Amino acid sequence: QTGSGKTAAFLLPILSHLMVKGVESSAFQALKEPEAIIVAPTRELINQIYLDARKFAYGTCVRPVVIYGGTRTSHSLKEISVGCNILCATPGRLLDIIGKEKIGLTKLRYLVLDEADRMLDMGFREDIENLLRSPGIPSKEERQTLMFSATFPSSIQSLARNILKPDYLFVVVGQVGGACSDVEQVVMEVEEFGKKDKLMEILQETGSERTMVFVKTKKKADFIATFLCQEKVPSTSIHGDREQKERETALRDFKTGQCPVIVATSVAARGLDIENVSYVINFDIPDDIDEYVHRIGRTGRCGNIGRAISFFDKRGDDEQRIARSLVKVLSDAHQEVPAWLEEVAFSAHGMSAYNPRSKFASTDDRQRGESRKDFSTSGFSPSVAQAEEED
Repeated sequence: QTGSGKTAAFLLPILSHLMVKGVESSAFQALKEPEAIIVAPTRELINQIYLDARKFAYGTCVRPVVIYGGTRTSHSLKEISVGCNILCATPGRLLDIIGKEKIGLTKLRYLVLDEADRMLDMGFREDIENLLRSPGIPSKEERQTLMFSATFPSSIQSLARNILKPDYLFVVVGQVGGACSDVEQVVMEVEEFGKKDKLMEILQETGSERTMVFVKTKKKADFIATFLCQEKVPSTSIHGDREQKERETALRDFKTGQCPVIVATSVAARGLDIENVSYVINFDIPDDIDEYVHRIGRTGRCGNIGRAISFFDKRGDDEQRIARSLVKVLSDAHQEVPAWLEEVAFSAHGMSAYNPRSKFASTDDRQRGESRKDFSTSGFSPSVAQAEEED
């Protein structure tokens, strides 16, 4: 379940085991051989994991390092050269460093794939396969492999059967794919041309409380952020077309309160743990219920109360596709379901888009007796990353 603390769930045991079993100082060795590698799909998420690892490892002999694209490779190599026990990396940069023979894998004890479904959805399947075929990497029987995600569709479980030990543990915390009960969810019927006025109305009520506004495209993220600034609401934006430094500055301004409103595409929807986000506003509702759950999971984290407001245009195609799944998520989280939303959900259009077999997959496929299949990304909805590029 989103917001349940899975980053600490893998970092703390890894650090504990490394300190008990001991780590080797590699500062004077040309080839660095980390004992743990953590892979995540986006720069923001992997940097956040690294900051947590650095915080937890403070005062110990364990040295975490982070590497990701969008920065000079020489900077990554310099960080690694000082020593590296826990390597936090995005898939592309990790393979790049392995290819330059600056990282060895023979001493790898722990391999963590965070947001595994998102990695496949963003097209990192081949990178994951190449990593698992890298020279020197211990077999799955000789290492501990962990896969984490807030959603676990069958395509991800078939990947698990390929890369984990046959008797792997399937652990469910809370309701997989479900929205945290600490988030109050409100769905408002708003036509497209009325969204800006409704957004301003809400932001005037919330004052300076930290708010994330999600939109569908990169252009709209910049457009809405500019509109809000013109209306004297300090805002910034984050999306895939912004330079890495711009993205880091936007997140810093949001976290420090300099800009209490951040307008984002899906690049910020997954995994980011920003303290005290009071509101999430879906200016554009996603067409995929997984994405909805991840977005609203940016608030109401770790026992805090949050509020998620979604603008719903009954004539929109995305709204029609998500309506019935949205009713189920609201009902499961004991939230109020507007009568008009139920009508949309159970109309002919709403029913035609409903998949009775939920993608959330909160049960272990092995218990359902499903036959082994080669893992593939079939069954995934078109990635939001692709949707952004289309604009």
